Amino acid sequence: MGSQVDPAFRVVTPNRSGFFVWRIEDMKPVQVPKDRIGQFYKGDSYILLSLTAFGQSPRGLNVQMKEVKGQRLEQNIHFWLGSKTSQDEAGAAAYKTVELDDFLGGAPVQHREVEGHESELFLSYFPKGLKTIEGGHKSGFNHVDNTFQIRLYQVKGKRNPRISQVDISWESMNHGDAYILDLGKVLFVWVGQESSRKENFKSLEHARSLRDERPGGIVVAVEDGEEEKMTADEKKLFEQHLPLNEKSQVKATDAVACDNVFERKSAENMKLFSCREEDGNLTIKEVKTGPLSRKDMTSDDSFIIDCGPEHIWVWIGKQATKSERAEAMRNAVGFIQKKGYPTDTPVTRVVDGGEPSDFKCLFPDWPQPPPPGKVYSRSRIAKTVQTKFDASTLHNNNTALAAESQMFDDGTGKVEVWQVQDFDLVEVDKHTYGDFYAGDSYVIKYTYKVNGRDQYLIYYWQGSKSTADERGTSALKAVEMDDAVGGAATQIRVVQNKEPPHFMAMFGGKMVIFSGGKAGWQKGDKDMGPGDKYMLQVRGTSELNCKAVQVDLSATSLNSNDVFVVFTKSAVCIWAGKGSTGDEREYGKNIASRSPRTPEMVFEGQEKESFWNILGGKQPYASDKRLQDDESAHPPRLYQISNASGRIRAEQIQDFVQDDLVPEDVMLLDVWDALYLWIGSGSNKKERDSAETVALEYLSTDPAGRDKDTPIIKVKQGLEPPTFTGFFGVWDRDLWSKGKTYEELKRELGAQAVQGSLVQEAINGNDQDFNEVPKYPYSQLIVATDELPSGVNPENREIHLSSDEFKQVFKCSYEEFSKKPAWKQQHIKKGLQLF
Repeated sequence: MGSQVDPAFRVVTPNRSGFFVWRIEDMKPVQVPKDRIGQFYKGDSYILLSLTAFGQSPRGLNVQMKEVKGQRLEQNIHFWLGSKTSQDEAGAAAYKTVELDDFLGGAPVQHREVEGHESELFLSYFPKGLKTIEGGHKSGFNHVDNTFQIRLYQVKGKRNPRISQVDISWESMNHGDAYILDLGKVLFVWVGQESSRKENFKSLEHARSLRDERPGGIVVAVEDGEEEKMTADEKKLFEQHLPLNEKSQVKATDAVACDNVFERKSAENMKLFSCREEDGNLTIKEVKTGPLSRKDMTSDDSFIIDCGPEHIWVWIGKQATKSERAEAMRNAVGFIQKKGYPTDTPVTRVVDGGEPSDFKCLFPDWPQPPPPGKVYSRSRIAKTVQTKFDASTLHNNNTALAAESQMFDDGTGKVEVWQVQDFDLVEVDKHTYGDFYAGDSYVIKYTYKVNGRDQYLIYYWQGSKSTADERGTSALKAVEMDDAVGGAATQIRVVQNKEPPHFMAMFGGKMVIFSGGKAGWQKGDKDMGPGDKYMLQVRGTSELNCKAVQVDLSATSLNSNDVFVVFTKSAVCIWAGKGSTGDEREYGKNIASRSPRTPEMVFEGQEKESFWNILGGKQPYASDKRLQDDESAHPPRLYQISNASGRIRAEQIQDFVQDDLVPEDVMLLDVWDALYLWIGSGSNKKERDSAETVALEYLSTDPAGRDKDTPIIKVKQGLEPPTFTGFFGVWDRDLWSKGKTYEELKRELGAQAVQGSLVQEAINGNDQDFNEVPKYPYSQLIVATDELPSGVNPENREIHLSSDEFKQVFKCSYEEFSKKPAWKQQHIKKGLQLF
């Protein structure tokens, strides 16, 4: 760790988790007391440091302070710039961030945060919401500020809402957010017609916490469009600050920015730039346009990854110069200006060897080792299902195994299969269950029991040669079948050759995919079916992942690493390549059992001439040693997905848990081998109907170059299978039913009505502190009510005079004036045009 560091940073202890916040005051960092963390002044700049063990949760304010042994800390430094901070303070924050980074050995990830455009990671540090208020160090506001000032707060954001002070006027408001009008003893919560459940709930929670700090306070909930339902006293007080005849100034939801989303940029549109110091000058050169490879970056340089206005990344090589390291963020900001990107474009600096998962995901060839405590997508499935798979535990105490193996159960439930024909479904003969044709599409209903209750899966399998009409019909019929069971099913789209393990397990190791279409074969067109002679290639090591696929009846189709079964009218042969396993040979026999004839084993290198004759003669075939797949783990990623603007937008949820699944949203869980679409019970019809289209767009825009045929699984709120819940750690089935609803919390807080005496008290000043409220000249306080400065109560104008001007106008001090009887105060104020 560096030795030259500001004394304020000495509170950081090596190898110990923690969360620290400093405010820049007179160009120096000053630590913010813990009880004030989460409140930011718009006129200031801040530095935040988060130190956690990898996989540790929670972070931020709720982090557990403890020593971390045997592993490297996950270190994130953020410098936050208020909208009204000075350039000098912003520069000091950036400079001191570099100093703190050096103190920590240069390993932290650095983030530049701009007020109103904070990253999801930054917002996640503040579970009660990020609060921004007017003022700053230079204006005299400090962290030990317990005095009251009338304020209007905007509550915005679907998951970790921002609570921001705005001007007290209808013009500052919109129908898509919630607001708190804080009048001291009375707090009005105004809920926009299109505000989210989380915003509504968070606004009430924050109002309650403010009320609890002030004995005798009251919270009044007001619905957008129902203001007339307030009592006469409530309405009188409310209109002192927000006259209802001016409500037309409220903006439409569409007129304001979307809540915390970024536009995904396809791999082809990303750009890589090198940054190199030459003769004391920094040179930036474009290296390539995406897709990007990990090998494109070398440790002796620094690089900028340009993802457009949604994100700029700076990567610092291990051998980069000290100047390149120190100037990285400043250079990135200059790059943003040169490109003409918005000033709030997110910037993140990472170092060679300490790259976070979000960065690695930009590169298709960058493996990601799983951090401790997380469940990852399907790797080593064969080993999993053979050595520790017990279906009876999946829905109870082993949902993590369900998520890893992607098994709902062991596949022994009730299976029903239909084939798509002429825009309808035709039931398939049970004796041919497991037989699929590439020219057709199918719908499979699977029924199994959990704790004695029926659960349903509806797969729709689409052959690679099936028509668009057949694929569309399969999807439509799956929806109809789901509706028939009351919407209780999980829908799963499966594309040929991308079958998940549970799908294959339903057919007990006997799944076969034939070329052509069964419908044409039944009509007498033999080219459409398997024919009298055909060959199947066998893949898999157990009943849970085994299938056979028809290949050309030719020696060129053989592969030394696999097992093939050849069927003729008079014989069945099992050809076993030298690289095949004993399990594959056993399942070759299982596939061969579909014929009544006894199969003949044929080992590679021991074939008879008669065997080659069946294949049309001996020819060269693939015989290289099996390449070991690099099954690098891909961390599961949760997104809120939207394409409301016509372009796909996604908000990633950091360190997600079950509570991040918002009932009014459609969420996407990407586990690499599959995409889960979680349908919240309160999501709108447009989002539900377009969910699958959005998922396909998500795949096509993934920088990692995803397979467009990745299985897509629809999961409904309250009916989540263990293959889904296992990715969330502890899962509470009663989460959405046992907590207070917005309506319940509103009733609880609204049990006490606003009385006339409290209204009068609020009008008379709400115990405002004369020394803490904004000051204005006498000439600005004797104007008409609608011309008064924002936040000035027309009935309490005098407290906004400076101490000297108050004495000049009133001929006494404010302290002396406040001791006079109320009737006399009013009489004096009327004579001075201040009432």
